[in-house]
Amino acid sequence: MALHNVRNQPFQSFKRAACGLVLGLASVAAQAAPTEYQVDIEGAHAFVNFKFKHLGYSWLTGTFKDFDGKFVWDPEDVANSKIEVVLQTASLDSNHAERDKHIRDKRYLNVSKFPEASFVSTRITQLEDGMLEVTGDLTLHGVTKEITFPAEVIGEGPDPWGGYRAGFAGEYVLDTTEFGMENFRPLNKIWLELLIEGKRKS
Repeated sequence: MALHNVRNQPFQSFKRAACGLVLGLASVAAQAAPTEYQVDIEGAHAFVNFKFKHLGYSWLTGTFKDFDGKFVWDPEDVANSKIEVVLQTASLDSNHAERDKHIRDKRYLNVSKFPEASFVSTRITQLEDGMLEVTGDLTLHGVTKEITFPAEVIGEGPDPWGGYRAGFAGEYVLDTTEFGMENFRPLNKIWLELLIEGKRKS
């Protein structure tokens, strides 16, 4: 019996080492897996802003106050990352009630017919110096088109409340004629700014 135990000691040691290796690899894989975040709308730490030329003489700026979103962020392999944002077009706010009513009507955003706009990424590519290239489908005014825009990794890390956060910023110049809106003259362009901070889901 003693001889039998001695003979099996190397095998038992191998089994323990193999189990430890498997558990270790599983732990590493869990840590490296893409992480899902909820965009922090409740804390007002995310914004979808816009601006366009007013008569060609100055800028008109504003924001969309009602939107929601989520994203997956994998800094080890950015190709695994993705983002989805949905906003309510009627929540447009340019700090002027009559102007907002004007932009919401059927000659512009037509929010009664198209109450939502959305963006769903299909590809995110790592560039240099903390920059990303984001490609996806933008749906606006009843039209869906693929767009690509640059985005910046602002940072990530623990917050003071025991959570973990990540933040990004992106900009896109929208040609309104491509989405069936031709009254944003003289340029028919809207500059969109996406400022996103998300809380990691537990």
